[in-house]
Amino acid sequence: MIFPFTEADAMRILSERLKPERLRHSVCVAECAQLLAGRYGYDEKIAKMTGLLHDICKNDNLDFQLQTIKNGGIMLTSIEKKSPPLYHAIAGAAYLKTVLQVEDADVLNAVRYHTTGRAGMSALEKIIFVADLASADRNYPDVETVRKLSGQSLEQAMLYVLEFLICDLIHRKKYLHPDSIAAYNELRSEMDADCYGGALCQR
Repeated sequence: MIFPFTEADAMRILSERLKPERLRHSVCVAECAQLLAGRYGYDEKIAKMTGLLHDICKNDNLDFQLQTIKNGGIMLTSIEKKSPPLYHAIAGAAYLKTVLQVEDADVLNAVRYHTTGRAGMSALEKIIFVADLASADRNYPDVETVRKLSGQSLEQAMLYVLEFLICDLIHRKKYLHPDSIAAYNELRSEMDADCYGGALCQR
């Protein structure tokens, strides 16, 4: 059993830990993940639960997130230490393992890497990464393009989003996580296609 608790239990836990807006986002991501899982032949229940739990530490303060990461035996890289927006994903994976007793490596990785991506992502990791950005509550520029691409290929949607994220971080003079660069390079190499995010980079 991958999750030692029910979906109802997960909703109860999340309602106690997340603000209403973040809880709604989590539910939307779960629904999108379930839809994508069905489309791409992955277990819908696992995808839905993982999507539901992906932001479990999002509303915790940074000190709690850092302590959770430490409790999980995770050592942050120098780039991660300088990038607090990444803490919640890493802490979320640690919290699932140490507090909620989720041991499945694929689920933990899907939560941990849902903000950065990485090379060699599993089907579940790709589903959660894309669902987080294509869920019904999202309204950023070009979200409809991401949704359309997600219906054609998880990889196309990821490539489009990664290009935007990387360009946006550069524009704001923020650090680039090596995992994001590795994910982008791998996808570009595998797909041998035009840059889907070019228009976004020009904005």
